[in-house]
Amino acid sequence: MTTFVDRVELHVAAGNGGHGCASVHREKFKPLGGPDGGNGGRGGDVVLVVDQSVTTLLDYHHSPHRKATNGKPGEGGNRSGKDGQDLVLPVPDGTVVLDKQGNVLADLVGQGTTYVAADGGRGGLGNAALASARRKAPGFALLGEPGRAGDVVLELKTVADVALVGYPSAGKSSLISVLSAAKPKIADYPFTTLVPNLGVVTAGSTVFTIADVPGLIPGASQGRGLGLEFLRHVERCSVLVHVLDTATLESDRDPLSDLDVIEEELRQYGGLDDRPRIVVLNKIDIPDGQDLADMIRPDLEQRGYRVLEVSAVAHKGLKELSFALAEIVSEARAAKPVEEATRIVIRPKAVDDAGFTVTAEEEDLYRVRGEKPERWVRQTDFNNDEAVGYLADRLNRLGVEDALMKAGARAGDGVAIGPEDNAVVFDWEPTVMAGAEMLGRRGEDHRLEAPRPAAQRRRDREAERDEAQREFEGFDPF
Repeated sequence: MTTFVDRVELHVAAGNGGHGCASVHREKFKPLGGPDGGNGGRGGDVVLVVDQSVTTLLDYHHSPHRKATNGKPGEGGNRSGKDGQDLVLPVPDGTVVLDKQGNVLADLVGQGTTYVAADGGRGGLGNAALASARRKAPGFALLGEPGRAGDVVLELKTVADVALVGYPSAGKSSLISVLSAAKPKIADYPFTTLVPNLGVVTAGSTVFTIADVPGLIPGASQGRGLGLEFLRHVERCSVLVHVLDTATLESDRDPLSDLDVIEEELRQYGGLDDRPRIVVLNKIDIPDGQDLADMIRPDLEQRGYRVLEVSAVAHKGLKELSFALAEIVSEARAAKPVEEATRIVIRPKAVDDAGFTVTAEEEDLYRVRGEKPERWVRQTDFNNDEAVGYLADRLNRLGVEDALMKAGARAGDGVAIGPEDNAVVFDWEPTVMAGAEMLGRRGEDHRLEAPRPAAQRRRDREAERDEAQREFEGFDPF
């Protein structure tokens, strides 16, 4: 059974906002109690939070669909609906959040780091909040906005100071098991290690983490073997340790060629050229292994590598290796800039942002795009005539009608508000006045009874084409 997953596609959906309530206060001896409909509650967010007790994305591999709760609708008596509960998803330290195109949305490093993967929808206003001096008793309320939904990709990149890289069966798992308290699976066949193993090493006053990356083979950076799946786990490491097998039983391999192959794979993967390297010649407890180590050590040192000879089985050279790694890790930590305490900066969006665009697309069709117009359309109950009139007044005050006139729109032309796949389309009838005085009795709007010139023009053109077709079919040249 799979116990380690480091890449998943997560389908998240935030909660929908609750609808506002349209209610009128009723009490004995108070015939004009006024509106008392409460606002709807906010939908819950989907939040990713780093939890260092979590080490894998396995839970999201089995259950990739996650949804927050919806906000409750408002009620009469000025009672607002309850907000939806945020859905908090714990992820391992070092999780990278990407969209489906591979763009990085967030890099979650450090206990408690959060990222809102999906925003909950805001609740709709009740008719008590919509009441004004001109509209004393609104007979409608605003709908709650739907929560955001979408897909995100989670990738886990191990947060470690040292990465052990090398061919399968080079002894990496044995080495991490004797350097730390990690208990990886150890066997005498290739690809025993199927998941990265993480251990903690103490050398003097320095404590650092070490990761055992599954064995690499030629073509790993292009997807052969397990390399492409786990090369990402060396990206955050400060030191790369090449573990070379000096007692390999394969006749077509030798430590120098193994080193060249692994370095080529790291180069093709990219982004690791600046990491310091140490070469560890493992299995020197075997006589042939010690002889081979003595032969190749001068060549490795001539290339500029720092070479250490160890035996994980006989526990030789482990102390020297741990202190050498601690020295390099300490230098890497000292070279990093001092991290200041994170300051929470709140940058709320401007509530009066009236930005929108009007574009002419096809004949008799204009599209309006903007945060406010699209939000207002989502909050409008189109089964309520008064709510539709209120939407028209808001759009007029925002300047949408003036922009349509400047764009060349005429009465009866089609106007689409929103994206192509989810837009509300209506025939535009410009108003002379704007405000509540244009509304008649509650629940009525004379603009809904106006003729639709654009539709009539289309019907006239179709009738002319049909007439011309009939004349052509009835024409007899003889």
